[in-house]
Amino acid sequence: MKKLITGLVLLGVVATAVAQKDDSSNDALLSNGGIESLRGKAQLSETRESDKMKRVLKDREVVERNYVHQPPVIPHQIRGYKVDLNSNKCLSCHGWKYAKEVGATKVSPTHFETRDGMTLSDISPRRYFCSQCHVPQVDAKPLVKNEFRAVESLSHK
Repeated sequence: MKKLITGLVLLGVVATAVAQKDDSSNDALLSNGGIESLRGKAQLSETRESDKMKRVLKDREVVERNYVHQPPVIPHQIRGYKVDLNSNKCLSCHGWKYAKEVGATKVSPTHFETRDGMTLSDISPRRYFCSQCHVPQVDAKPLVKNEFRAVESLSHK
């Protein structure tokens, strides 16, 4: 029995050494095969330079929505806005108390509802962190072809 175990261990050591000797086989596994992905043509084993940050469009008109319950995109810059457990910069304009005087869209009534359907007097904790759903509109070309069509009843065309 000892000879069998010793033989199997020895076989494992030899097989590991042979597998490590051929480094080119690992390169073949990491190769993207010349296919261009969203990363470009960079190989998986390479670290490529990151893309430049997209330019956020300055104070635009409200962007039209394409489906029911679609979170609206943010038509202005939000870099530097503080949104944490203690404060939410977005609510200083979009809160019901201030929206009319600053001319901002006020927070939807759905943001005051809990998961159980109760209506609160303030923003629901599950809707407090705006950037979970709402993102700034940027000047960027589509990464992939988009064949999405808006719901007809929402289309203004």
